[in-house]
Amino acid sequence: MSTFQERLRAMAGQGDMPSVDNVAGSGAMAPEGWQGLAVFVYAAVVGLVHIAFNLGLLLPDLWIGVFHFASLGLLALLLHPAGKSAGWPEILLGLVLASSAVGLVLLEGPLYARGLAFSTADWLVCLALIMLSIELVRRTAGWLIPVLIVALLAYASGWGAGLGGVFAFPGLGTETVLFRAVYTSEGLFGTIARISWSYVFMFVLLGAFLVRSGAGDFIIALARAVAGRVAGGPGLVAVASSGLMGSITGSAVANTASTGVITIPLMKRAGFPPRFAGGVEAAASTGGQLMPPVMGAGAFLMANFTGLSYLDIIAAALIPALLYFFSLGLFVRVRAGRLGLVAEAQGEGETIPQALRRGWPLLLPLAVLVVLLVSGFTPVFAAACAMLATVAGSWLTRHRMGLSAVIEALANGTRAMVPTAMLLVAIGLVVNVLTTTGIGNTLSIMIAQWAGSSLLFALVLVALASLILGMGLPVTAAYIVLAAVSAPTLFGLMLQADLVQALVEGQITPLAREAILLARPGMEGLLGQPMPLGQAQAVVAAMTPELQRAAAEALLDPALLAGSLLAAHMIIFWLSQDSNVTPPVALAAFTAAGIAGEKPMATGFTAWKLAKGLYLIPLLFAYTPLVSGDWTEALVVALFALFGLYALVGLLEGWLEGPLAWPERLPLALSAACLLWPAPGWPIRAVGLIVLLAVLLRSRQASAASR
Repeated sequence: MSTFQERLRAMAGQGDMPSVDNVAGSGAMAPEGWQGLAVFVYAAVVGLVHIAFNLGLLLPDLWIGVFHFASLGLLALLLHPAGKSAGWPEILLGLVLASSAVGLVLLEGPLYARGLAFSTADWLVCLALIMLSIELVRRTAGWLIPVLIVALLAYASGWGAGLGGVFAFPGLGTETVLFRAVYTSEGLFGTIARISWSYVFMFVLLGAFLVRSGAGDFIIALARAVAGRVAGGPGLVAVASSGLMGSITGSAVANTASTGVITIPLMKRAGFPPRFAGGVEAAASTGGQLMPPVMGAGAFLMANFTGLSYLDIIAAALIPALLYFFSLGLFVRVRAGRLGLVAEAQGEGETIPQALRRGWPLLLPLAVLVVLLVSGFTPVFAAACAMLATVAGSWLTRHRMGLSAVIEALANGTRAMVPTAMLLVAIGLVVNVLTTTGIGNTLSIMIAQWAGSSLLFALVLVALASLILGMGLPVTAAYIVLAAVSAPTLFGLMLQADLVQALVEGQITPLAREAILLARPGMEGLLGQPMPLGQAQAVVAAMTPELQRAAAEALLDPALLAGSLLAAHMIIFWLSQDSNVTPPVALAAFTAAGIAGEKPMATGFTAWKLAKGLYLIPLLFAYTPLVSGDWTEALVVALFALFGLYALVGLLEGWLEGPLAWPERLPLALSAACLLWPAPGWPIRAVGLIVLLAVLLRSRQASAASR
């Protein structure tokens, strides 16, 4: 046997690269022997075909979507068998899947030629594809999504006719439901599936190439060189490396598993308690989903929902993500001081120049990615070029990627994509029913009614809904469902606030005047001049959502409207992450607990405490220009928020630069409120800074006195 074949066999026996999404219950099983080699080669070929689709192999989107689902579905059957290994059930399901995929392609033309009248073959193929999508997502993501899909399809088919009130729906014919579920842009192989086989797949492959090139090891080494020689350095290494790895994998559980095996033992050896070490890693790895450029599938889904470019979204997401990681770094630094930990001794590990000298070529693909995106190239083209740059850069390091390494990266990336692909294809059925039946709009209206005109109460409702959904849904699915249901409500409430401000300032246009007069006749004399706040609020409250939208489009800057829409989706996406670190279901924290050798719930509550930015920073999205403003405005908001988070850390930890008694900690609550409260004005911010400085000086005095 040739050396190349031996290397292929060796690589085929390796475990899968961590999945791109924190899919519950996804534990894949890698076949062994010749079966493992066959799966390995097949996965590499599938990855290569997807690259061809994204770089110009022109086929109808429906055909590509069907191939995407069927090819990865076969992998899902092999990697997630019903028993201990793949057997006859998987072979039979695989044959049905392949024949149904081919049948759909062959039957599409005749179906349209008959005026969409279904034949027996159409019925069988559509039913088979829907049932297989439900079964495959059950195997890779648990039971909740299949139950949700079945309930929604039954609702659309006639079950909704038996419901009363706002949820009543007369029902569609079964043939209509099947056609919309399979052939339309809002079904199995529609827009969300296209995001899966294009953007998400290409970036998952890029992540696999980077991991295979040694970029993960380099990132950890560089983070250790930068942060390792300060007190609590191993904790800062965990924060930095998880953030940087998150830009590759976009997965909380994958980050925890890959970086945690290095950073958690480092933190424990440095003197951090196991539960704190696990909590830091889980909270930092959760932030990996917030860090551009990948953000799980979030950035690409957000681009689809909002109509904004991918580049605009990752640019807006960068400062908030850095703010989140800085807040974690503050927790680590304060806890290190409280425990009296010392810096790493000189001579341990690499220096920054040594780390850069060894691994700087591995920064080349990220530079290529950023340059191409900024230059206006599509994300999929930029990702493909970054893969080539990864291979080229690796030849300047000791991890040279030859043909076998490229095949390994293709195979690992494709296998890692399986749970996410099954999820995104199947979730298309959920979105289809939500839009077809209007139940999504109904739920949105209900949230708006419960919240009234209170944006804060709406945020609380969305946070609770995201936590409940996150107990059973993966992050990506939770975001899609919540975005479809609650994003319009949040966007509408933000528009109300902007409209009120415009009326207070006396801004008016002819179209806005007409919208206002339709809601409040007899106000001609009051329009065009500054309006009292209470009156402006009453005028906006009297307008229907449609009139509010018309007035907003007439009065407000289009950039502000786009920013508000992005802020609404960013809020939902951030809140959707909380199930990673919030008990009773905290997947990333439980993974970290296993590595740390600590109780899962104890680690979960510690991670929940450390990840407070997940709840506080979305408030800034809603009430400040952190996302909707320009870079200058965003930096100002982030700077004051960072001081506010420092005050909050001191309040929770009882330490800043020295110990703080409870009477000394209480003023920090005032400081945090002044600095984090949205748009408080400079005087209040100044009060917050003065209080923080006073407590900081007091803590220094206490530290000096205790020596």
